[in-house]
Amino acid sequence: MSTYTDENTNGYKIRTFDKDVLDNELIWHRDLKDRMVEVINGYGWKFQFDNELPLDLKPGDILYIKKDRIHRVIKGYSDLTIKIKEF
Repeated sequence: MSTYTDENTNGYKIRTFDKDVLDNELIWHRDLKDRMVEVINGYGWKFQFDNELPLDLKPGDILYIKKDRIHRVIKGYSDLTIKIKEF
């Protein structure tokens, strides 16, 4: 199973993480570009920057992630869908 699926639409990526993804597949990573991420739906998911406490994710939340900043998502109870705009 893939960690997520992407759909490209109008300059954005719509990314969906399956609720059945394995915890060890959600790894710490860095992005190559700055990103704005909007949470579309999901329940129980969290977002964490390196050396910071996890943040609960809820629909409507917007995150700004600078390129090369280490972060991860933490699995929740439903599918997680986010909208990603890269700069």
